[in-house]
Amino acid sequence: MDILFRNSRRKLSQGLIFWREVGEKTPIIFLHGAWNESSQWLSVMESLAQDFHCFAPDLLGFGESENPNIHHSIDLQVECLAEFVQAVKLEKVYLVGHSLGGWIAASYALKYPEKVDGVVLLAPEGVEIAGQEEYCRKMRRLLNYPPLIVKLLRSLTPLTKVLGWHDKIAQDLQMRQALLPYPIGCQLLFKRQQAEIEAELVQKRLYMIDVPIFILQGGQDTPDALAKSRVYAQLMPKVELKTIAHAGNDLPESCAGVVAIEIREFIESILKSHNFNELN
Repeated sequence: MDILFRNSRRKLSQGLIFWREVGEKTPIIFLHGAWNESSQWLSVMESLAQDFHCFAPDLLGFGESENPNIHHSIDLQVECLAEFVQAVKLEKVYLVGHSLGGWIAASYALKYPEKVDGVVLLAPEGVEIAGQEEYCRKMRRLLNYPPLIVKLLRSLTPLTKVLGWHDKIAQDLQMRQALLPYPIGCQLLFKRQQAEIEAELVQKRLYMIDVPIFILQGGQDTPDALAKSRVYAQLMPKVELKTIAHAGNDLPESCAGVVAIEIREFIESILKSHNFNELN
């Protein structure tokens, strides 16, 4: 079966938003991670398109969406999502969010509970774990290295090998190179004032999310990602956490088929419950 994706753009008050869309019937909005854009969901959406109306926007400042010269925040992304939902005339939706998208999805469910039927979180950001503030400081330093320092570190490879520092320095510089193409992701997760980031974390409010939540976590992901998923699972009333043992941190791409099956089963169970309650 050929799946025809539709690409659209809409000017919202926060900026121009680009999204990919396919299918019909029950609406699902897919929110990408900090180091990606909406294309990361294409395989998952393709698997679900026959039975669900799938939307995948590029978050404000990512991909083909506009990057306005404003102060970016999680709340700004939530308001942009709310205006997007209104613009495409959706009454209630299911949200699926990966990483940063999971943080935005949880924040949206807290602010607009009447608009959400259920949420799927994949390795979500947005909660505090041990050592997080120190990690953010390290990432800020790494991302703020002047080009001259980066060039100097690379030129000192023979010396750093002798001192036993080479592998660590090479790993840090490789990570820096991978993150720099996503300046808004860097800003939202690391480069804002620590107090502002902490004010938008959701762990103190998760008990208020009353819709069903399903968390998918790769078993081979980082210890920090595993810890964050556990925090979410411990603090929400209607939640299930499932670990895909062999998977890493790129679930939407590396395990698209499994992810699509899990999303389908989660939503169908909610729809069956709604139908049962209506009949009784």
